[in-house]
Formats: sequence, structure tokens, C-alpha cells
Amino acid sequence: MGLLSLLVLYLIISLFVVTDVLVDGKPCDCDAIADCKVGDPIHLEVRLTNCSKNAVGPFALTVIPYQDYQNGVHNHELQDIVTFVGSNTFYIGAVQPMDRSVCFGALLFLYTGDFYLDIKFQDDNSNRELPLSWFCLPSVHIRAIDTLNETKF
Repeated sequence: MGLLSLLVLYLIISLFVVTDVLVDGKPCDCDAIADCKVGDPIHLEVRLTNCSKNAVGPFALTVIPYQDYQNGVHNHELQDIVTFVGSNTFYIGAVQPMDRSVCFGALLFLYTGDFYLDIKFQDDNSNRELPLSWFCLPSVHIRAIDTLNETKF
């Protein structure tokens, strides 16, 4: 796919589809850190709002956890550290004009550390004029803390 096609598709989606990410009911953006306790499930909510005059979608959203080693290296091999309650992929049908679709999920962190969630979404519309592409929302930063350190005797 050409760079121009990618830019056009990104602009179309970003102009007409507004996304909100909430962790445990609190809005998250790339600057906020969501804290959670190791062993406690955290709730993830992704809202897609269609601000256009036409229906959009269907979409597939995939949540991908990783660790950032601060040198540009990302560790995506976290299957023994982070687990999903249910699936890490959500399917959204067509979202009607001025309507919203919401995806709910949950994650469980088994160890302490700073983690990030990439939330990628893909336009699965077979009638699209542009080729299939993935787009990422801003990463969500989650800090998993040890519950034993907070226990007071």
C-alpha cells in the first residue's frame, strides 16, 4: 500500500471515528499511567464514536501488551506475565452515524512492572476503496504494583 493511501485512510478514520480508552473506568491517554495491583483483574473499555454522516466499520480491535526497555526495544513475549480474561480481539459491526460502540475486556497482571497496551484497529469492510490496514491508538501505560508491599501489619 502506498504511503499516500495510508495517510488518506488514517485521516478519514481519525476525522470521523473518535476513540476513548478507559482503564478501570478512568480515561487514559498516552500521558496518564493507570495503576493496578498484581493479581487483580483490570477492566479495559474502548469506545468508538462515529461522527460522520455514514456508517463505519466493521472493525477488529486487538489489544497487544508489551514492555518498553527505554532503548526502543519492545518485549512482546508476555504470555507468562499478562493474561486476558476472555479474548484480546474484539469485533465491532457497523457503527451508525452519531452512534457509539463499546468493547469491554479485562487483563490480569501476574508480575510487577510497567506495561503498555497497543490497541490496534483494522477496518474489515469488504466494500472499502483502500487496502486493508492496521492503525494504532496511543499506547496505554499501566503500572502493576505488588499488593504485599501495601499490606500493613
